[in-house]
Amino acid sequence: MNSSVAHAIPDVQNSADSRQIAINKVGIKSIRHPVKVSDKTGGVQHTVANFNMYVGLPHNFKGTHMSRFIEILNGNEREISVESFEPMLREMVKRLEAETGHVEMTFPYFINKSAPVSGVQSLMDYEVTFTGEIHEGGRYEFTMKVVVPVTSLCPCSKKISAYGAHNQRSHVTVTATLNDHLWIEEVVQLVEGQASCEVYGLLKRPDEKYVTERAYDNPKFVEDMVRDVAGLLNAEKRIDAYAVESENFESIHNHSAYALIERDKRLEA
Repeated sequence: MNSSVAHAIPDVQNSADSRQIAINKVGIKSIRHPVKVSDKTGGVQHTVANFNMYVGLPHNFKGTHMSRFIEILNGNEREISVESFEPMLREMVKRLEAETGHVEMTFPYFINKSAPVSGVQSLMDYEVTFTGEIHEGGRYEFTMKVVVPVTSLCPCSKKISAYGAHNQRSHVTVTATLNDHLWIEEVVQLVEGQASCEVYGLLKRPDEKYVTERAYDNPKFVEDMVRDVAGLLNAEKRIDAYAVESENFESIHNHSAYALIERDKRLEA
């Protein structure tokens, strides 16, 4: 009886389409699922990621099977790991009979940081996105995006003022296409080392004095920030291509300052 009922229900998505127009990406957005991420200290962080999952749809298919995306997520045990990311993506492409596929997972990642003087510890959270793509021909590509909050202090303000200088919190975003493993912590440290000063979750008064003076002694324009970070990304052999962005949330203007550098090293080989 059940088989006869199933046989009677039409599979509309699998029917033919006559418009001769392929779709680059079709799938589901903004579904949350548990993930586990290894950290550089040897531990594992359990968190929740927001997933976007797409495949390319050939011109002759009317639609894709949306429920299969959910089945694939839930079929990867309870939590998805970085190690299971590529196999999950390849399974998705195979089950949906597609040539190309795209999966993004965005999650909060926490690093325990010590204040610069008192040494008091606190957690800092960073927004991280892992993106996997299966291109035509089956080539896999992995990209890691990390948003790093930092402090920037304006060199012009320092130069023209009798005392003081305006500073602001900035978001530096590195999006890197990798050819080998790169720790999230490595990207964070690379960016924080180029800022006017790092940002911390908890500071005592001696720490606050330190970070204030550190930023004052190390002024950076938004242009300085992206150039300094790009210089280090250029030297990192595990990175094939990158984009580095800096957005400064200005403290004396009602707008942000912004800069972007992009480079694909593979085009220069």
